[in-house]
Amino acid sequence: MMLEDEDFMNAENTNTRTAVAGILMVSLAASGFLLWLIYFKPTPEGFQNSLTFLPALNAVLNGLSAVSMCVGLYFIRRKKWETHRNFMLAAFAFSTLFLVSYILHHHLHGDSSFNGTGAIRYVYFLILITHVLLSILALPLILTTLFMSLTNRFQLHKRIARFAFPVWLYVSITGVIVFLFLKTYAA
Repeated sequence: MMLEDEDFMNAENTNTRTAVAGILMVSLAASGFLLWLIYFKPTPEGFQNSLTFLPALNAVLNGLSAVSMCVGLYFIRRKKWETHRNFMLAAFAFSTLFLVSYILHHHLHGDSSFNGTGAIRYVYFLILITHVLLSILALPLILTTLFMSLTNRFQLHKRIARFAFPVWLYVSITGVIVFLFLKTYAA
């Protein structure tokens, strides 16, 4: 019986490592694709006036994700696991919709330029750089946390979520802030 338990634990650890490695590879590929799309791929002709609502939609989706995360945190602290799960899945859905909309926007319109000058320009770029760098970190953290939850590895889920939550929340909130900066200082 003891040998069977050890075999099960070894298989579970191997499966977890394989899943996390897959998550890291998907995250790196997605980040690389986004960087290529935003900074290196030429934007297609004739789309300047189409789907111009996407940046506002992206900000709304980021905001809804942040609110859902905070409500999810509220419920997990009250040991309302099912309600917590529902709000965190909603946050994940909002973030996923954001990512699809973000990719579409950048495919059609390319990169956005910031027209502010002076000290506000430094503030904007500080927020933008931390937002971008942490969003690259957030993707594998979010996916790993979700995987641990969906596979009932709640101790690992809890340990990873302590890092994933503040990073994800920061990225969601600063996404809204970046949108507001770009809207305020539009050409």
